[in-house]
Amino acid sequence: MDFHPSLGGRGRGTIVCLATLALLPLPACQTTRPDPAAESSITLATAIGEPVAFLVEGGPLDEPAAVGTLTFIDATRRAVTTDPRLQAALARVRIAIADADQSRLLPNPVLNFVLRWGPGKPQLEVSLAQDIIQAFQIPRRSSAADNRLRQAAADALTVALDVTSEVQERYAASQASDRLTPVLEGRLELLRRLTGIARKRLEGGEGTRGDVTTLEAQGVELEVEIADARLRQREERLRLARLVGEPSGAATWALDEWVAPPSAAPDEQHWIDTALTHRPEVQSVVWQLAALGDDYSLARLWPWEGAAVGIDAQKDPDWFAGPSVSTPIPVFDMGQARRARVTAEQIEARHELTLSRRRIVEEVRVAHQSLAGNLANLNRVRQELIPLQQKRRDQAEQAYRAGHTDVTALFLAEQDLRATQAKAIDVERQTSIALIRLLRAVGGPGVAAQLASAPPHVPMADSTVKPQQR
Repeated sequence: MDFHPSLGGRGRGTIVCLATLALLPLPACQTTRPDPAAESSITLATAIGEPVAFLVEGGPLDEPAAVGTLTFIDATRRAVTTDPRLQAALARVRIAIADADQSRLLPNPVLNFVLRWGPGKPQLEVSLAQDIIQAFQIPRRSSAADNRLRQAAADALTVALDVTSEVQERYAASQASDRLTPVLEGRLELLRRLTGIARKRLEGGEGTRGDVTTLEAQGVELEVEIADARLRQREERLRLARLVGEPSGAATWALDEWVAPPSAAPDEQHWIDTALTHRPEVQSVVWQLAALGDDYSLARLWPWEGAAVGIDAQKDPDWFAGPSVSTPIPVFDMGQARRARVTAEQIEARHELTLSRRRIVEEVRVAHQSLAGNLANLNRVRQELIPLQQKRRDQAEQAYRAGHTDVTALFLAEQDLRATQAKAIDVERQTSIALIRLLRAVGGPGVAAQLASAPPHVPMADSTVKPQQR
């Protein structure tokens, strides 16, 4: 900056030297901001097979309605790509990106003009100052901002996994409700027929009033159960409609047929090791600790915040220029409180990391045991209980056809068989939810596909999508 043509060479040299000093930190400002690749990480972890787009405008109340069959993977895809919670999380990633870009910028120099009138000619003073401490802090500030950007991306992935798990659980519950209601209605029809037979026997003098009353009470009880099942079926549909972006829709789509989970649960320790490596909750705390480490380094220069170097020039009546330095004097505030605060935040984050890791181990083990237990129950119901009930029903039919018993025994055997089938549907629902929660506990369907012990066909994941290598 040249204030006047009469400024001497020494003054101009001083200005050049100061300008060079102010620009020394510039090479450190040229580091490249990392790309968190939040959208691609979400696509791979959730295994939806479709890129997740960041939406600048808020979405409509209802997305275009799904026509015909709403498949499992379509429901997951629609939920992940349209969920407002995930879009808000991606917006927070953009905020972190802006902060990371801002941290790389030099502070603006400050230019002051002072004009004085009085006896004689007016006096003019001009000064140009540059905050030198903030300039030298740019590498640490940008590092802290980059780590918080990575933390925001990990938090967005956490939201995506929560959305995926929630919609998949609702889908499995809707599948079970759709299958359970017809079974209960069939039981009610059989019970009504059995009640009619009991009335005829009573009228013929062969039955008792107690039998009729008992069957009527069972019929009313079953009607209540069916009404409750229909209500749950509708509620599950409405919840699923909201998750796939159709809160006002009719929610009458057909759903996929239920697919059996793998016959054996994978190795528990393998799941735990993978979860501790890939869960974004752990990665988020790790990046938070890294950012706090940068904050602690910055806190060491806190007493010197505001220090600036510059040049002052004055015209009285000729121009005079020279360097200037302004700096705080650390007498009262030595930065000890700021460092103590950052240290406490680091301690808190370390404990949060331990808590997060322990919770992950718990979630994996609980989900794993739940899956193993439900698979055992499902096999027991399918391979033992249902065949026994079917055999009992066949024996009752043979006895009825041979004239050894009346139709009542046959209807009772049929009723118990259908009750067992309803029980199997409930166990199937519990098994599906246990598998979904295990995939969430390990870090998502995409991460689960990496496991060497993962089954070739996992109904909760699209095996055609390869997870991102971390």
